[in-house]
Amino acid sequence: MFTEEKKKNTNYGTMFVYCFFCLVFVVEVVRFAKPYYNFQNLVETEAAIEEGLLDVGILPCNIRSSVSIPARDHKKLSATIREETRTRPPVTYCVKFESFDTMSKLVKDNGDKYESHPFSAGGYNWTFLVYPNADKPVGSGGYVSLYVKIDNSSFIENQNEVYAWIRFLTYKSTTDTYHEFYVTDAQRFHLFKQEYGMLNFLEIGYYQTPVHGFIYNGGQSVFGVDIVVSNPPIWEDVSYEENIPGPVIGWRIDNFSSGEHDSYYTSNSFSSGGRNW
Repeated sequence: MFTEEKKKNTNYGTMFVYCFFCLVFVVEVVRFAKPYYNFQNLVETEAAIEEGLLDVGILPCNIRSSVSIPARDHKKLSATIREETRTRPPVTYCVKFESFDTMSKLVKDNGDKYESHPFSAGGYNWTFLVYPNADKPVGSGGYVSLYVKIDNSSFIENQNEVYAWIRFLTYKSTTDTYHEFYVTDAQRFHLFKQEYGMLNFLEIGYYQTPVHGFIYNGGQSVFGVDIVVSNPPIWEDVSYEENIPGPVIGWRIDNFSSGEHDSYYTSNSFSSGGRNW
């Protein structure tokens, strides 16, 4: 009797251990299977989105926040380029076309670009360039391109260089915001580099139908630019040269004791140590 009771207890213990390991196994399987299931759902969702975008031919633009957003899959942006939206209009220059379609046809006889009237920013004269047609400039493909150009007379007169932060914008009527691209680093302009711009600003398709909001009121469109010019650096040249040629200057002052000058005397200019004094 005792032996049978002992065997029964042993069987219960074995069953308990077996059930415990089965439970642990099931929990682990569920834990590892869940990420895989989520991953599969993510892949299938992305595939469905990509397929839907390919059907319409152009990507919709429904960005509403004023924070940086990731680049679109089909057109990767470099790490220093930011794409944002904002409510504030361009602060430097803005141009509105009554008809984007008409403008894009008229500029074909003018180098396929619209160049604005000169405007001032940071003490320099600039112009704003809009390329509305495909592959103009070469390499832009099916994108609108935006550029700024600094007046070269600034460099001819002063023989210097200019650093400026540039932001390009376009108005989106459906959200009443401005869509902008900018590079985080200041751009360097000089006599041999007078232009800077975004070769691939936005797809031309955005401006061919009002559904995206970039053309409105029968075809109107707005483009703008922010230009913030960096102040020129202030230099201090420190020299520790000890053997300065001609360190002594002779200066004869006549009638010093007569008191003709109440406070000070001024000598003629002279040169010493490679500088005028």
